[in-house]
Amino acid sequence: MLPRLLYRMTTEISPRLLFKAGHLWVFKGDRAMRAYRKRLKRGELFPPFLFLALTNACNLRCNGCWIQAGEAPRHLPLDDVHRLIEAGKRQKAYFYTLLGGEPMLYPQLWEIVEAHPECYFQIITNGMFFDAASVEQVRRLGNITPLVSIDGFAPENDARRGRGTFEAAVEGIERLRKAKLLFGVATTVTGRNLDEVTADEYVRYFIDRGAMYLWYYVFRPVGPAPSPEFCVDREKMLTLRRRLLALRRRHPIILIDTYWNAAGEAVCPAAQGLGFHIGPGGSIEPCPPLSFACENLADHEGDLFRTIDGSRFLRGFQQFVSERTRGCVILEHPQELARFIEESGAADHSGRDALAEIAASPPRSSHHLPGEEMPEDYWVYRFLKRKLFFGMGGYG
Repeated sequence: MLPRLLYRMTTEISPRLLFKAGHLWVFKGDRAMRAYRKRLKRGELFPPFLFLALTNACNLRCNGCWIQAGEAPRHLPLDDVHRLIEAGKRQKAYFYTLLGGEPMLYPQLWEIVEAHPECYFQIITNGMFFDAASVEQVRRLGNITPLVSIDGFAPENDARRGRGTFEAAVEGIERLRKAKLLFGVATTVTGRNLDEVTADEYVRYFIDRGAMYLWYYVFRPVGPAPSPEFCVDREKMLTLRRRLLALRRRHPIILIDTYWNAAGEAVCPAAQGLGFHIGPGGSIEPCPPLSFACENLADHEGDLFRTIDGSRFLRGFQQFVSERTRGCVILEHPQELARFIEESGAADHSGRDALAEIAASPPRSSHHLPGEEMPEDYWVYRFLKRKLFFGMGGYG
């Protein structure tokens, strides 16, 4: 697998963009993780990576999405974005995931990326806005990796995301491929599409279309239309883990999960302080599906380190999770989670009654599989997950 992957990288990606990714994503990602570990030893809390929800505006209404897109969309103010990134850089955090809503609808998207050439930005997008002009912006700036959301082939994807979305997204990634850009595909695994999206045919399809990494997420039944029929039960979670291990040995593409460390133990990135989520109103939240916060970017006169490090809510969330599971408390302990949020006095920034939704959700299985852990059995991924960073291994 590795020689073929290296060949693909050196022949299918622009050398300039490949160098930028190696320096800004891999090298600086390693520096970010080393700084994070030093902070842990000092008892300090600040993540090596941050998720920025630039806007709640979106052109789609996907089943199970937690974003409430209102008539008047909210945008994270540009000045707040710049201050946040500057604060992150002071802590050696150089990797930022930009999401929404649909981040390509954020009016000043390219201004953010251009203002911080020493940072690397992953843009999670539905892929429908990659016209010639936007692809040229990605190519020109160079410090961007688009991550295009596709949840199976056309029938399965469109059942969740809307008619015609698969075809439109594939047209977008074809433009990215022709421009020799580094990009990936994000696939949400559901109980319905598991067999399809973990098949060799599916992985090969995106290899043939230029994707260098395939990032698997597991469906969470949250939002105004939680769609529990898409949930992944314990047996299917074990199947997912088993198939990921097998696929990693066969295909020249990086297969990423944020769920298991090198030993096969479950991981909650927010509970380990690896990454927090900034909402479009500036709220500082544990993770994207949990739109609750006690703090805002404006607190402590904009001192982001002081705000996060001193957050009783974020530290309390870490303790709450560690006392119950290595997995996802949204799935496993929804009623207890609702009580914790309420007792913490955290504000709901979802635009709906997310607390009532969590409280009404029945307990379900997550990626925590005690007694049935499956360690990484390929040395490449053992190395990535032990030595590098979030997604590919900020777990050490």
